[in-house]
Amino acid sequence: MALFKWVFWGTFWLLIGAFLHYTLPQTDIVRIADTYEKRIDFGENSIFWASADSGNATGPVNRDVFFIQTFRSNDKPMVYRNEDTGWGWPPYFKFDTSNLQAEAGDLKSTKTAPQWVAVRHYGWRNEFLSIFPNAVSVRPVEGPDVRIIPWIKIIFLVLFLALAWAIRVRWVRFREARIDPVVEDVGDSLAERRSRIGRWLDRRRSR
Repeated sequence: MALFKWVFWGTFWLLIGAFLHYTLPQTDIVRIADTYEKRIDFGENSIFWASADSGNATGPVNRDVFFIQTFRSNDKPMVYRNEDTGWGWPPYFKFDTSNLQAEAGDLKSTKTAPQWVAVRHYGWRNEFLSIFPNAVSVRPVEGPDVRIIPWIKIIFLVLFLALAWAIRVRWVRFREARIDPVVEDVGDSLAERRSRIGRWLDRRRSR
């Protein structure tokens, strides 16, 4: 029973952590190499793309999607999609896909004249599943070593942990006041019944 409890809560918090890691904003320092538009046919990975009713997302089967091709300071590539989130989830309320694509195109750089930018995004990059993080904003920065403090993520996580702790405290108090006494009464009643049955059986055996 204890093993099942640990597996359950471990899986629960693992899923919560993965959900938050995918949804909360992240910022990468990169240089933009190219911006382009590509027709995408959606399959099993469609849950990682914008819904059909979000801004420029017009078809559930296939549609044109903006992409921003970048390189990190170690010359490793990172490709972002650029889609509106609309009023859906996650709640970034992004409606400026075309403007963001124009800004990204204006900030293109080369290895000889690098222009470093901070790309704020959410989501994951996975080559096997063909999924891309969604760029939310882009702005120029001084260089690849710029340190950006994720205040939004920090504030959200602090509030989330505080809420989780408050819920746990109230649940423990409710369990101690309402559930544990009932369980103890049921246990005592079962123990008394077993005792009565045991005495009855002893009397039967003695006859």
